Amino acid sequence: MRVIFVVATIVAAAVGVTFLHGIAVADGSGDPAAVKSEDGRYFDKDGGPTYHVGSDGTVDWYAYSGYRRYHSECHVCHGPDGMGSSYAPALKDSLKSLSYGEFLAVVAGGRRNVSTSQENVMPAFGDNTNVTCHLDDIYIYLRARANDAIGRVRPARHEEKPDAYTKAEASCMQ
Repeated sequence: MRVIFVVATIVAAAVGVTFLHGIAVADGSGDPAAVKSEDGRYFDKDGGPTYHVGSDGTVDWYAYSGYRRYHSECHVCHGPDGMGSSYAPALKDSLKSLSYGEFLAVVAGGRRNVSTSQENVMPAFGDNTNVTCHLDDIYIYLRARANDAIGRVRPARHEEKPDAYTKAEASCMQ
C-alpha cells in the first residue's frame, strides 16, 4: 500500500510540474543555481530540487546520496557517472532537455522507444522503493553532472546527512 502511495505522489508531482512549466516546453532542468536552502536541501528559483557545491568542492548530502543511489540502481544500464552505454542513453545529457517532472514520470512509469531499427525500453521503477524513495537524490546528482558541477568520480567531501533526510527515508522505506 505504501508503494502505491509513493508512486501516486510521484506521478502527481510529475504531472503538476509538467503543467507548471508548459507541456510543449522542454527547458531541461533550467538554471541550477541554488537560491533557497531548507533542512539541508537546496532549491532553484522555480522551487525545483538542485545541488550545491561549495568553493572547496564539498557537495550537499542529496547530491552525494544521489551519486550512491545512481551507482547502486541506474549505472548498470546508463553507465558509470551518467555517461551512457551501448544499452541506454547518457543521463548526463538527457537532463539537459528533461524537466524535473519529465524525469519523475519516466523513472516511475518507464518509457518505450521503438523504431524500425531498434527497441529501447526503460522499465518502470515506480514500485521500487530503493529508487522512488531517493528519486530527488538521483535527479540532483544527475543535474549536477549535466551542468559539470560534479566530475566523474565519487565526491570527496559532502555535507552531513540532515536529520530531516533520515526521517523522510525511514518513513518512505516502510
